[in-house]
Amino acid sequence: MIPRTIESPAPIETRHPAALPQLRLVRDATQARQTTPLIPGSQCANCMMHWACIASAVPSAQREQLDQMVHTWRKIAKGEALFRAGDNFHALYSIRSGSFKTVVSHPNGASHVTGFQLSGETLGLDGIAADRHTCDAIALEDSTVCSMPFHCVEDLCQDIRPLQHRLHQLMAEEIVRESGLMLLLAGLSAEARVATFLLNLSTRMQDRGYSALSFTLRMTREEIGSYLGMQLETVSRALSRFQREGWIVVSGKNIELTDKAALTEL
Repeated sequence: MIPRTIESPAPIETRHPAALPQLRLVRDATQARQTTPLIPGSQCANCMMHWACIASAVPSAQREQLDQMVHTWRKIAKGEALFRAGDNFHALYSIRSGSFKTVVSHPNGASHVTGFQLSGETLGLDGIAADRHTCDAIALEDSTVCSMPFHCVEDLCQDIRPLQHRLHQLMAEEIVRESGLMLLLAGLSAEARVATFLLNLSTRMQDRGYSALSFTLRMTREEIGSYLGMQLETVSRALSRFQREGWIVVSGKNIELTDKAALTEL
């Protein structure tokens, strides 16, 4: 199985519209520093994705300390960057809603998708080692993230050991994700890679309370191919074959899995 880094539809949050601030779409790295303060009702305890993000490690008795740390959130427009390779590392970002892709650019101008992240997951871990980001994080849809200044995370980890443990888990998961992707690219046929991708997404949708059998792909076929190490045409041929066999139903970006057992056997 490949690591869990794909996409998801934005979960619906039950808040009164009047309580929501007018958020500004982030357009570049400079504007990214302009953030919207959290307001009552939008703090960690009220977030639909609280159970999945790094904040889940904080005991309820210490939740106020967490809310003081997670003091801003921002909305990133589809296609815009949360951060880019070479940007100074300042914070970790928990995806409140929406989804992202991470992309590495090579000196020859080529780019490679290294992962897909969705609600509840953490972005920015790549910047810890050298205090600079090593990839671009691009929104696949209009998305919202909570900003956690890393120096505050480190300080809070000293007082809240479960948070420190969760941070270590996240960094270890990055290592596992990288090795899992290498194994996927080296050991499976093209059709098996696409099937594994869909099954991985199915599991992650189910984990978030969505349908495990019917979902929307926010990324393009080309982006899927970049992630899986294959051409756009190869991805399209695999999906077409799955549909002919009756294993899936494809309608634009919408996918329905009708025979997961057959996909698993590839």
